[in-house]
Amino acid sequence: MTQTTLLQYEAPWPVHALDWCKSTAPGHQSRPRSAFRLGIASFSEDYRNRIAIVGLQDERVLVEDDYTDYPDFVTLVEANHGYPATNLQWQPASASGFPWTGKAPAAELLATTGDALRVWEYFGDAPPASSAYVGRQPTGGGHRLTLKTALSGQSKVQSQSTGPPLTSFSWNEKAPSLVVTSSIDTTCTVWNIDTSTAITQLIAHDREVYDVAWLPGSTDIFVSVGADGSLRAFDLRSLEHSTILYETPAPKSGPPATSASSRLPTSPLLRIAFNPADSNYMSTFHMDGQDVQILDMRSPGQPVIELRGHRAQVNAMGWSTTDRPTLATAGDDCQVLLWDLATYTQTATSPRTANSRLNSPRPDVKKRVVSDPIMAYSASSEVTNLAWSPQIPGMTMNTGHSTAPGEWLAIASGKSIKALKV
Repeated sequence: MTQTTLLQYEAPWPVHALDWCKSTAPGHQSRPRSAFRLGIASFSEDYRNRIAIVGLQDERVLVEDDYTDYPDFVTLVEANHGYPATNLQWQPASASGFPWTGKAPAAELLATTGDALRVWEYFGDAPPASSAYVGRQPTGGGHRLTLKTALSGQSKVQSQSTGPPLTSFSWNEKAPSLVVTSSIDTTCTVWNIDTSTAITQLIAHDREVYDVAWLPGSTDIFVSVGADGSLRAFDLRSLEHSTILYETPAPKSGPPATSASSRLPTSPLLRIAFNPADSNYMSTFHMDGQDVQILDMRSPGQPVIELRGHRAQVNAMGWSTTDRPTLATAGDDCQVLLWDLATYTQTATSPRTANSRLNSPRPDVKKRVVSDPIMAYSASSEVTNLAWSPQIPGMTMNTGHSTAPGEWLAIASGKSIKALKV
């Protein structure tokens, strides 16, 4: 018996957004299949986009490399989405214990952004006890994915009634009823998805906002990045001002042949992500940029680490959920790189709790350039997105085989999704 290290899925359309489920399905905590579910969304430039949930066809693919009777993943359920989903996320693990007012206990929530923030209810297989009907299909026709709410509010800076396109969102881990969205109209909006109301909307940037992230452990502080090239922090307890943590340097005056010099003085920042093991650190990258910048909230102004390994533009990044700070990055060079940042990040000096405000500075730190990832995976085409699984415990299957514990990394490349055991 060998432990599988690669699982594959071919979607019927190009995949953009994807996420790995954060917790097992209600009633199926002991089943390996329940931990291996992905939410995916298509990307086509029309109004016929789809979202889908895919899962293992058979758990035996986890321990038998030669188990090729079935594809590893199959589509469990899908739904229409209209415009492409700019982001898709499963509910945080904390959502299963949250006192929702309008959610069925057996349902799991997913959310997407596009022309609105949409919250979806997913009902998986009924528990095995109730599935012994004669003639029931073994691949469980009990999967349902239904739209629960679509939220798009009046914009502060535009007059039309429908909201402008949303670029991304962040789901609060501590209070899973809170979601903050970012928009091309320069605003961020904090929503209560349990009551379907907007808590606040603020003009966050001078130009489009491309991504947003809650500070781990906080229900008050979030950060955003955008086309104006700045990374900003906001505190819901004092919204009259924001803190600029980083601004991209203006292009150096030099040979004018590069396309970068034809843009505005600063290069847009596309993504932002916190290290969940130490929320002092976050990562970002520039539009068309090949490097990834690691910033420390205690010494704002410039990156403390720069990761240089990609040979074409970076498209996606994500931190693993382990205590060891590990970042995955992916780009148009068809590479997925894994970076172990434990030796470069200091957690001992001035740890900042989530309740403290945006202070506790540390002395200026000189930028470290890191160019040696601990792992590289080559895909067959450009890698557009990635998603980590949570730590998946070892599980014993009906056949008596046991799966090895650990994390998986899902990567999207064209219509292909590959899940790599890390």
